[in-house]
Amino acid sequence: MNKNSKVLALKYRPKTFDDLLGQEVVAETIINSINANKIPNAYLFTGIRGIGKTTIARIVAKSLNCKNGIENLCKENFCENCDAIANSSHIDVLEIDAASKTGVDDVRDLIEFSRYGPTSSKFKIFIIDEVHMLSKQAFNALLKTLEEPPEYLKFVFATTEIKKIPITVVSRCQRFDLSRIKSSELFKYIKMIKDKENGKISDDALKLIIKISEGSVRDALSLLDRALLSLNNDEELDLKTIQKIFGYFDKSQLIDLFELILKGDEKKVIEVYRKIFDQGVDPKVFINDFLEILYYLKNINFLTLESTNFSLNDEEYNKIKDISNNIDTGILILFWQFTIKTIDELDIVSNQNLSIEMFLQRLIYMNGNKPKDEIKIENIVENDNEKKIEQASSKIINNETINQIKNVSQEKKIKVESQIETKSINKTLINSFENLIEICNTNKEMKLKYELEKNVNLVKFEIGRIEISFNDNLDKDFVKDLSAKLLEWTNQRWIISLSKNKGEMSIKEKEKNKQIEILEKAKKTNLYKIIRDFFPDAELKDIKTNSKDEVK
Repeated sequence: MNKNSKVLALKYRPKTFDDLLGQEVVAETIINSINANKIPNAYLFTGIRGIGKTTIARIVAKSLNCKNGIENLCKENFCENCDAIANSSHIDVLEIDAASKTGVDDVRDLIEFSRYGPTSSKFKIFIIDEVHMLSKQAFNALLKTLEEPPEYLKFVFATTEIKKIPITVVSRCQRFDLSRIKSSELFKYIKMIKDKENGKISDDALKLIIKISEGSVRDALSLLDRALLSLNNDEELDLKTIQKIFGYFDKSQLIDLFELILKGDEKKVIEVYRKIFDQGVDPKVFINDFLEILYYLKNINFLTLESTNFSLNDEEYNKIKDISNNIDTGILILFWQFTIKTIDELDIVSNQNLSIEMFLQRLIYMNGNKPKDEIKIENIVENDNEKKIEQASSKIINNETINQIKNVSQEKKIKVESQIETKSINKTLINSFENLIEICNTNKEMKLKYELEKNVNLVKFEIGRIEISFNDNLDKDFVKDLSAKLLEWTNQRWIISLSKNKGEMSIKEKEKNKQIEILEKAKKTNLYKIIRDFFPDAELKDIKTNSKDEVK
């Protein structure tokens, strides 16, 4: 097969420890253990996708079986063993995909196969990829062989889900946690490959590839492969073009959008978002990028341009820093919480685009922006033109909009005062526990009514103070909810205390006992005895009385 026809991730796959990217410590440890002849029974490599787990497993197999030894490991002109291992065709190096061979029978076959020594090399090696996919029984069958294998047998495991592997297996392996590749290191690497492939891609476009890959070398190479295939003639692939290819939009648009939200310009906010949406950006991608901008706004003073993983260029970095210095941290935290909740909304609504527009509009009002008329006045004042000020003022007065330019603090004060007056007028007197339940029913607070009747035992009731005990089914927010409603209804703060005393029976228990008493009384009547004579199997389950009449 022509090497040029291979995808970049396979074409540039590391063949020796020297070719590995960002795993120097792991490579050095393995080399030292082989040189010291302290080779573990099993290696376990774990980490995110595309950082070299299976690649290192093959390099370990080469290092153990290379005819030239670890110190003269084949780099270009491979020996027979190294060439066969690289092509996954070595008779003594068996690669297994645990996702397709998960059962205990597969592992038994493996153990049976391990009884025979290597044919043409020093070690027989089993490389098991995605080992966490093995069943519990398969792991148990492997334990004994894993702990005390023959001297010629070695295991190499690779997994992305280390937590799914039993601790009994992990403890029998030499574990290596492979780290994400640093953005600067990965940038240099794919830039070098881009030059080898004679591709013309701008540095900003490469940085976007690094961001999307999230530290995965394979992802970065796959994205670079796709970008190179999109090149036309001798044109350079710039940031805007590559954003269209991968469905990402310019971060500066999002920063501008955030500035407009802070200014309260609802019309322009929607216009900018619709331009972003027209670029083919998925609403969930938009929300996640919005969260990313919020994170940078909150923590930009603790970050460097490198630590942003190439998400921002120099201009965007400085712009975010300026905005961050002029915005309250509490607003950013509030925006973050609200944005997280909006992600759940996207799974409910059918048209996610509409949900995003409403989300942006709510952010504007959540920020407590001033009414439009007031903003217009302030803009006029800044012109230092006395005539225009007088004209604008008289116009607003003639339109009877003077109330709209009150400041926020005045509006809040008026609102609070009006609420207090309303509460004082509508003050309700609650003088007993039964009275409280009636008021809950009148105000349609059915949850509180249910809790009071079913799960609360009254110990003591006074105006302004209720002492209760309760059962295990009481809602955790009951005391908080009841206190709030009592304040609303009576314009008075109530103390609700929890007592160690058992208290009275709950309302429902009293009703149940009363019903039992009525049934027992009914069973003693002549009518019941007559019915039992005619229907010996009959059983009295329930009885209804007329108003307050008792059973005679």
